[in-house]
This record gives sequence, structure tokens and C-alpha cells, in this order.
Amino acid sequence: MSESTSSAAPAASAAPRDIPKIVWSWAFYDWANSAFTTLVVTFIYSYYFTQSIAPDGITGTAWWGRAVSISAVFVALLSPIAGAAADRGGTRKRALAMSTGVCIAGSVALTFIAPGRAHSALLALTVFVVANVAFEMSMVFYNAFLPNIASPARIGRISGYGWGLGYIGGLLCMVIALVAFAPRESQPWFGLSTANGFNVRATNLLVAGWYLVFSLPLFFNVPERRTGAEALNIREAFVELGRTFRAIRRYREVARFLIARLVYNDGLVTVFAFGSVYAGQTFGMSLSEVIAFGIGLNVASGLGALAFGFVDDKVGGKRTVLISLVALALATVLAVCAPNKTWLWVAGILIGISVGPNQSASRSLMGRFVPETHQAEFFGFFAFSGKVTSFMGPFLLGTVTLMFTSQRAGVATVLLFFLVGGGLLLLVNERAGIAAARAE
Repeated sequence: MSESTSSAAPAASAAPRDIPKIVWSWAFYDWANSAFTTLVVTFIYSYYFTQSIAPDGITGTAWWGRAVSISAVFVALLSPIAGAAADRGGTRKRALAMSTGVCIAGSVALTFIAPGRAHSALLALTVFVVANVAFEMSMVFYNAFLPNIASPARIGRISGYGWGLGYIGGLLCMVIALVAFAPRESQPWFGLSTANGFNVRATNLLVAGWYLVFSLPLFFNVPERRTGAEALNIREAFVELGRTFRAIRRYREVARFLIARLVYNDGLVTVFAFGSVYAGQTFGMSLSEVIAFGIGLNVASGLGALAFGFVDDKVGGKRTVLISLVALALATVLAVCAPNKTWLWVAGILIGISVGPNQSASRSLMGRFVPETHQAEFFGFFAFSGKVTSFMGPFLLGTVTLMFTSQRAGVATVLLFFLVGGGLLLLVNERAGIAAARAE
């Protein structure tokens, strides 16, 4: 059997896997939490903050960027130890419930922070950072369930189900928000006041309700698997984390994969951060065109994640990620050289089709490498690799753009992350990584 097609998970447990009710209950958590990333982090609330709560748009953009960066630092520091603590205590579902609850509560709180008051901006950013860190931490515990519910033969497509539902759910929630809460030429539904933009802030209530309702199937239907001590012990979590670092040579394929992901994920972060800016400034797209462009990319990403989940199970996670990186590199070249909006749309759709499989297959490959007794802990390192250097891509793009006074030159730097990350991924031995997890 070839290296890439030996798609096995960690040592099988007695619990059955691939049960439709459990699988879809797990996947719908992606549908649930995507409301927060789509409406709060990326589109509606971030725009509202920079335009209405911050002193001005430029200052607001800078402050929002710093808040996102601060969140990333906290996630990078907290995720490995939080994962180790959850593994040690056998409390992943409890930890997931706590982090989910904090994110939902933060979303509700953002609704009632009105502009024009003393320290409104500072309060809003503080609440956002807490909610965003809680969201990212929830993903550590959520992802750790994947190896338990999916068999080796289906882990790729099941991870793809989650990513695909996430993209679709986020878009549907955004459409509801735009139609019901923030219509352009009519009154918002439910008699919401438009004074001080309350109707826009109230989209956070939609986020909270959406997140709460659609996350419930996971808590009711996905079983908890206790692999460590019954009691949560932070001291023992640190001890366990130290053991993992000392034994890293046994898991060197995990380390190689996480280093590769650290690099290529920076390219994805940069695409997400500057895609709309590039479309608007270099190609003169209007706000409505940029929104349509973003919707098109998200739809393509969702379809790509769903479709390539089957490819992942067929050829392995490593090859699927490599295929996506080649496509992303080609799309980046096309975006840099695009002579008009039509070609930018072609590049954008190719990026969208590739992003979903990249994220989904990265998660499933990690799931194959995870030792059964360290699942949340290792997914904590997975979160760490996605955040610890996430500033590098945007920083390099901005620096090169200023140096050459050209956004095209700046966007070209994204190609470097995809190529270097792909090169590092070639060094990963998928079969050895799976064998190390089984040996545990």
C-alpha cells in the first residue's frame, strides 16, 4: 500500500464509527459556529465597528486588526495546554460547552455596546477578543472528536462535510441578517430600531441564537470518550504536555506537518485578509461586487470541501493538501496577472475551490496522526500552528506593496507561502505518522 493511501486513524476504539446520526450531529457544529466567523469576524460587525464605533475608518481598521492579532496570540499560548487538560480530564465535551457558551455570551454582549459612549470602542474590542479566543478554543475540542467518530476510510469526507456545511451555514446566516436585520430600503424585521445602528448590532443576537441551536445536536448525540483521568488537573496537564514535547521524536511526522501548515496557512490567512481589498482597489470593484465576489468564493469553498473529502479518502490527506496548494499557487499567479475583473473572478473561484479542501484535508490528516490519548492536545498544537505566525503573510504583503507601490507585487508574496509550505509537506511521511499514532 502506498504512503498516501494508507489512510488510517489512531488505534481503533470499541466505540462504533461512521454512524450517520453522530457524524451529522458533529458536522452541524461547523454549520453553527460559522455564523460567528462570517457575521462578526469577517463581514457585518467588523464593518460596523470600523465605521460606527471607532473614531474613523482608518483607526477602526487598525484597532480591529490588532484585536484579531491579540486573539491569535492568546490562542497560540492557550490551545496546547487547554487540549492537554481536556485529554487528561476526559472533559472535551465540557470544555467545548464552556468555550461555546463564552463565545455566544460575547456575541450577545456586542449587541448592547452602543457607539458614542465613553470607552465603547475599548469595551467592544475587549468583548470581541474574549469571544474570538473562546471560538478558536472551541475548535480545538471540536476537532478532537473527529478521529473518534470517523473510520480511517471515511475521515476525509466527514471532515469535508463539516467544512462544507460551515461555508454554507455562514452564507445562509449572512443572507438572513442582510434581509431581516439590515435591509437597505425598508424597515428591519421584528420592529428593530435603527437608532445608533441597533438593527446592525442585533445581527449578533442572530449569531448567538444560530450558534446555540445548531450546536445542540453535538452535545446530545456525540459521545464523550474518556481516555485520561476523570478529574481535570491543570498541573497534570502541564506534566503531560512536557512528556509530549520530550517524546516528539516519536511523532516527528506531526511536527513536520505542523511546520508545513504553519507556512502554507499564512498564505490562506493573507488571502482571507486582503482578497476584498485587492478586488476593490486594484480592479475597482464596488462594495456590492466585492460582496458578490466573497459569496462566490465561499460557495466554491463549500463545494470544494464536500467534493474533495472523497478524494481525501481515496488518495490520502497529504496528496489532497498538495493538490490544493498547487491549485492555490496557480490561482495566485492568475490573480496577480489578471488583466480584468473576469480573470480575477476565475482566479477567485479557483482559490475558493482549493481553500475548502486544503482546510478539510489538513484537519483529516491531523486526525490520522493523532494518538488516541492525546487527541485534544494535538489539535491544540494544530490550532497553535495556525496562529503563531499568522501575522507574517499580511506583514510581508504590506511591506512589498509599499516597497513597489503595487498591490500586485504584494499579492505575489502569497505564492511564496504556498510553495514553501508545499515543499515542507513533501517531507512528511503519512504512513509513518499513522503508524506512530497506532503504536500509541
